[in-house]
Amino acid sequence: MDPDQYNRVVKAIGKRELFAQGDEAYAYGALLAGCRFFAGYPITPATETAEVMSELLPRVGGTHIQMEDEIASMGAIIGASLAGVKSMTVTSGPGFSLMQENIGYACMVEAPCVVVDVQRSGPSTGQPTEPSQGDIMQARWGSHGDYEIIALAPNSVQESLELTIECFNLSEKYRNPVFLMTDGEVGHMREGIILPDYGEYEINEREKPQRRPQEYVPFLPEEGKVPRIANFGCGYHTYLTGLTHKPDGLPATDDAGIHTQLVTRLCEKISEDTDKLTKVEELYLDDAEAAVVCYGITSRAALYAVKILRSRGKKVGYLRLITIWPFPEMVLRSLGAQVKRILVPEMNLGQLFHKVKEAVGHDTEVNKLSRIGGVMHSPQDIIEALKN
Repeated sequence: MDPDQYNRVVKAIGKRELFAQGDEAYAYGALLAGCRFFAGYPITPATETAEVMSELLPRVGGTHIQMEDEIASMGAIIGASLAGVKSMTVTSGPGFSLMQENIGYACMVEAPCVVVDVQRSGPSTGQPTEPSQGDIMQARWGSHGDYEIIALAPNSVQESLELTIECFNLSEKYRNPVFLMTDGEVGHMREGIILPDYGEYEINEREKPQRRPQEYVPFLPEEGKVPRIANFGCGYHTYLTGLTHKPDGLPATDDAGIHTQLVTRLCEKISEDTDKLTKVEELYLDDAEAAVVCYGITSRAALYAVKILRSRGKKVGYLRLITIWPFPEMVLRSLGAQVKRILVPEMNLGQLFHKVKEAVGHDTEVNKLSRIGGVMHSPQDIIEALKN
């Protein structure tokens, strides 16, 4: 993004310092990252993002489309992405479920795009206005087959803006869908935010083919495991399919070797970079004998509880997972080797708890602290759980 484009975005938003909702911050971050196409369907508690994008995208030369449902929304952003435009959709639990088949397709054709999931209480229609962290495992395993996903989780409105930018950067770098796993509480709360200065964040752009059109092979990685794929309409003959395909893009559905090579690469381009992708916040861990492992809105109560316990002389540490997927297993393994006990508070019945327990091993006690029905954890809940 050049300075003129940046200034155009800031002008469209109105000012650099705002008192904004999380749902508004996702839109601002997307625009600053260069998103110029949005397709979505209204759903509580995510609709405000779509409303902001419908107002601001035309002001910066972008396009907003309200689709007939979330299946079409996901398909639309994949198509726009393959035409060369940074694209995003936003949804919540039931809509996220509808997107899963097309998410698998996006992974297979390596279409960079961003999905913001403002989680609400489920299953099914559930409690549309209540927050939840119930889509964490769906984010990783919602589509079928073997694939990898990158998912980040903010805990504030400012971080919502910043991590949305990061989602776009990662989607372009890895040519993969990237999820912002937020929730109805972060989405609807208001906090002061500051738009970043021009150049404060690096903005990634996708790698363009270096070969001439007649020499171009659309799924042949030239460096590493991420191929340069030409945008539709730019002079290259590109064939993309959700079927198992050879490096030239043509189907090869009955060859186990080709399928193994393709799907292994799709997974390894992300899994082999887990350390680079891992973002966590670590506090009070140097002398910790117990720790709280948390993410998203729950982490705010967790940090307050840890500070109270530390003031009482309790050696309790705090680990917040900003990267949810790929799961930062090595970080948890190291923590498990240090502390005797880990508490995992979640607004579900224990989704990430199982991954934490698996990572730290049998020598560390791991307990879950679940809240569902839209009820958030209080600091006292966490303090009481650590007393037992």
